[in-house]
Amino acid sequence: MLYPLYVWKDSNSAYGASFPDLPGVFTAADELNDLPAKAQEAAETMYQGEAHIPEASSIEKWKDAADYADGYWMLVDIDRSKINTKPVRLNISLPESLLRDIDAYAKSHQMTRSGFLAQAALKAMAQ
Repeated sequence: MLYPLYVWKDSNSAYGASFPDLPGVFTAADELNDLPAKAQEAAETMYQGEAHIPEASSIEKWKDAADYADGYWMLVDIDRSKINTKPVRLNISLPESLLRDIDAYAKSHQMTRSGFLAQAALKAMAQ
């Protein structure tokens, strides 16, 4: 989801940045290109395990606010799936033999069934 990120830079300092839609999320980076990754990391840290993450608004909502007069705006894509780590119980159906194989694999790798399935899903989606 694209969030407006307010960016400023004082002389002899790193770029500072904050999200008006995500109160308390601040970050900094020496290079402007590093801000999106640093912003994701800051959002993950602030909202880890939270059930509710505020929705993104448009830059137009904030562009004329006096608090944001000395910098400029970036839109940063925040992957909310990496932030909301609250477990959700679900009911799925799998063939019995596959479930046995999953459980055996997970146990042999000191994992839970849920942990293995989550890791397998993330790996599959990354490809």
